[in-house]
Amino acid sequence: MVTGQPAAPGPLAHSVHVRPPAGPPPEVWPGSPQPLGARVRNGPGDVPGTNFALWAAGAEGVELCLFDDAGHETRCALTELTHEIWHGFVPGVAAGQRYGYRVHGRWDPWTGARWNPAKLLLDPYARAVDGDFAPGTGKRPVPAECYAHARDWPDQDVADTVRDDRDSAPFVPKGVVVDDRDTWADDVRPKTPWADSVIYELHVRGFTRAHPDIPEELRGTYAGLAHPAAIDHLTRLGVTAVELLPVHQFAHEDHLLRRGMSNYWGYNSIGYFAPHAAYSASGTRGAQVGEFKNMVRALHRAGIEVILDVVYNHTAEAGQLGPTLSLRGIDNSGYYRLGEDPRYYADYTGCGNTLHVVQPQVLRLITDSLRYWVQEMGVDGFRFDLAAALARSMHDVDMLSPFLAVMAQDPVLRRVKLIAEPWDVGNGGYQVGAFPPLWTEWNDRYRDTVRDYWRGAVPDVRDLGYRLSGSSDLYAWGGRRPYASVNFITAHDGFTLRDLVSYHGKHNEANGEDNRDGTDDNRSWNCGAEGETDDRDVTALRRRQLRNLLTTLLLSTGVPMLVAGDEMGRTQRGNNNAYCQDNDLSWVDWGLTRDPAWRSLLDLTARLIRLRRNHPVLRRRAFFSGRPQGPEGLRDLAWFTGAGQEMAEADWYAPSLTLGMYLSGQDIPQRDDRGRPVTDDSFLVLLHAGADDAVFPLPGAPWAEGYELVLDTTREEQADGPGTLHAPGEGLTLPARSVLLLRAVPPTPDDEP
Repeated sequence: MVTGQPAAPGPLAHSVHVRPPAGPPPEVWPGSPQPLGARVRNGPGDVPGTNFALWAAGAEGVELCLFDDAGHETRCALTELTHEIWHGFVPGVAAGQRYGYRVHGRWDPWTGARWNPAKLLLDPYARAVDGDFAPGTGKRPVPAECYAHARDWPDQDVADTVRDDRDSAPFVPKGVVVDDRDTWADDVRPKTPWADSVIYELHVRGFTRAHPDIPEELRGTYAGLAHPAAIDHLTRLGVTAVELLPVHQFAHEDHLLRRGMSNYWGYNSIGYFAPHAAYSASGTRGAQVGEFKNMVRALHRAGIEVILDVVYNHTAEAGQLGPTLSLRGIDNSGYYRLGEDPRYYADYTGCGNTLHVVQPQVLRLITDSLRYWVQEMGVDGFRFDLAAALARSMHDVDMLSPFLAVMAQDPVLRRVKLIAEPWDVGNGGYQVGAFPPLWTEWNDRYRDTVRDYWRGAVPDVRDLGYRLSGSSDLYAWGGRRPYASVNFITAHDGFTLRDLVSYHGKHNEANGEDNRDGTDDNRSWNCGAEGETDDRDVTALRRRQLRNLLTTLLLSTGVPMLVAGDEMGRTQRGNNNAYCQDNDLSWVDWGLTRDPAWRSLLDLTARLIRLRRNHPVLRRRAFFSGRPQGPEGLRDLAWFTGAGQEMAEADWYAPSLTLGMYLSGQDIPQRDDRGRPVTDDSFLVLLHAGADDAVFPLPGAPWAEGYELVLDTTREEQADGPGTLHAPGEGLTLPARSVLLLRAVPPTPDDEP
């Protein structure tokens, strides 16, 4: 008897539509409960085979299901149970074998129990995945068989409580046994210090899909990103790390498949150990693992680190009406946070479910996955999507939560780059500046402030001063450093940089949701015309604004993050939520590099990154003090009004669109590898967001004996070689909406008597 199941007249009632096994099951030896997952090894008597281990607390039985190339299934009961882990060793099973699990137990959704052996389940520890959710097209509605409940039940209010006993095996992905004993002996990690890092966010498929110099068969794949044509662009630009949008195996949402779309971004994970198979040029029976590793090696050889955008806050199984693909059918109440009514899920992510991270086995799943990607896949760090959801203890965000405590003490994970997206959608979820010292954070206050400044929407310059100088108001506590702030103006989510200066509102009609999706808080300015235009004045202003935004970002203290294509004017034609657009709307348009106007933007971006690399004053490891350095030294940071006067307290509260920032290269509070003091040139950065030209009197002694113009954003092309010299006290014209960077010529020391 199924506890709590309503009467179910019709074909679903008390019927089991699971296909019978193909033949007699193979012999299963006891095996070991450790490690979890499928691991190729030699068993007793040195007999080769594979050990399988699955944590399924509360389950009444577990069947291992093996699939041959024709899709025929053979089931093996795992009878050994150790500390809630079901395990067994199957002789003769080798790498390339496809498999899944059927887990038996109670069906009682009112208490959170949703076991249903009719549903084939993906191993949470599977290292490779073959097949897709609704295989064959990836562009059609998901069959009802993929749901453990009666999705087509007439009364939708209780549909999730009626068990569906139709077999899901033909329609769901399978795990693949992988035998991978790579030692990484030939790899050298770049280990770029945080302060020296420049991050480049990209999508594996979108970055390479339209690249004309990458062979067609490699475009959109890990091998395509490893191709010299892709890496040449990254090295020419000078970035130190790529941050890859999700590459964990993910599934497409049913509502997208019904509209002929797919989840392009990939924030819908279902396999935390498996590289997404659709990005593989080598096949899906384990070869994708080696292809991913070769990509990492190629990037490392170029001096580029690999950071993964990871989604451990929720899975593709969504809410109670979602598909049953893995965790829900293994142990629903163990893996997920359930609501006060256990039939439903606590949803701090906006995606229907939230992983139960305070549960020890779930915490183990996450940390085992992270260590796997570091130690066996070679990656250098992680950006955690909706990290505040991971930091919740019972309900509230807790910076002493089990997840953060484990990360802080783990000997592997505490040594890699950790970036938090420091918010979720639950109450109290906005936590910018609150993560502990081990972490860096996406700083959306930087994004909003810089966007507002360049569209002329700031009441005063207080917030701008903090953002340009490292956001000490957010991060100067607990030993945190300026590089705790990942500064960005755009990200995958929202307008591209070009669209930020071309559109006032979003234009998401292509997503099929009547333009309701995506944020309305864009803080954008279209420069006088909505969308693309032939107006030369508007076009010129937009390109100047792009130069202003990029220059501001790359001269700010903190870690800059660029988005692929922004350096050459990529557009999504006003779509600020292109998560479902796997087409030329989202792919990088490499034809822009052949347009001289956009090529000059690329050149400017590379020039700014070289400036950061060559000048430690632009990538400080400690916050500015605002005090003189040494008995007769200059203040390490000074601010000037549009009148060329040092800022007084009242000036910070006055409306102003002109700001001068003096960065002293004397006595920078850091030492080189041999312990010698680091010194550098001093710079004066002048930002003018006004619509009219302004005159800025250049400060004299003790700041400088003169100023050399290094960069001027009003120019399409930046001059090489020494720049124009300007004398102290000279009234320097600041063109409308411009950034000027000047090197301070130091005063000549008086001759000794």
